[in-house]
Amino acid sequence: MAGRAGAVPSVWARRNKSGGQPALSRDRIVAEAIGLLDEEGIDALSMRALGSRLDAGATSLYRHVAGKDELIELVVDEVYGELPVPASEGAGGWRAAVEGNARDLRAAALRHPWMVSVLGRVGLSRLGPNLAQVSEGLLGVFEAAGFGVEEADQAMSTVTAYVMGMVTSEVAYLSVFASSGRSESEWRESLAPAMEESLRNLPRLRAGHAAQEGRSLEEIRDSGFDYGLQRVLDGLEARLARLGGDG
Repeated sequence: MAGRAGAVPSVWARRNKSGGQPALSRDRIVAEAIGLLDEEGIDALSMRALGSRLDAGATSLYRHVAGKDELIELVVDEVYGELPVPASEGAGGWRAAVEGNARDLRAAALRHPWMVSVLGRVGLSRLGPNLAQVSEGLLGVFEAAGFGVEEADQAMSTVTAYVMGMVTSEVAYLSVFASSGRSESEWRESLAPAMEESLRNLPRLRAGHAAQEGRSLEEIRDSGFDYGLQRVLDGLEARLARLGGDG
């Protein structure tokens, strides 16, 4: 494809070309791409489909974005622009800052469920200005807590991996309702008799199910996410205590 000739490894490694249609800009392309992704998912994303939404030809798009890979870099970085930059100066110190970032990332990924399938493909993602700022802030939080440079990066990657792993499961689960047109509560109500029967001779599962009575499925998902997040942070806190002891 002519538009791919001489492609560079990252959209951030080349200058954005000007010109083309006056109303067409990289910002507009990215905004429309996110709209397409939110509405139809990652499988619907193509330069042709995006050009159709923008009422622009592929040649016009290639003046701003060399192809789908660069477009993914741009939309991921745009989503990271929705996240506040973490800082450890607030109440609760490093742990509260990391908790806040993890919850913000989860919320953004649930708003844009396609993100879980492409985040790992953005090999040079930290070159993006928004992701770079968030990463810089989070690394500063971990370094202020007492981690060295290398271990701060590892701690950040561990928390991010936990968040995205959990969100991947949530997105898959929620996609069932999105495709069926039924809500979580409607699904739960319809399956209640079968659930009761299936747990009749399974006392531990039955007790766990009973403990969740009266709570919405969203509350249960939030609680499950928070439990795992706290255990990850407990491990990092224990590691910090050991580093202090080793010093």
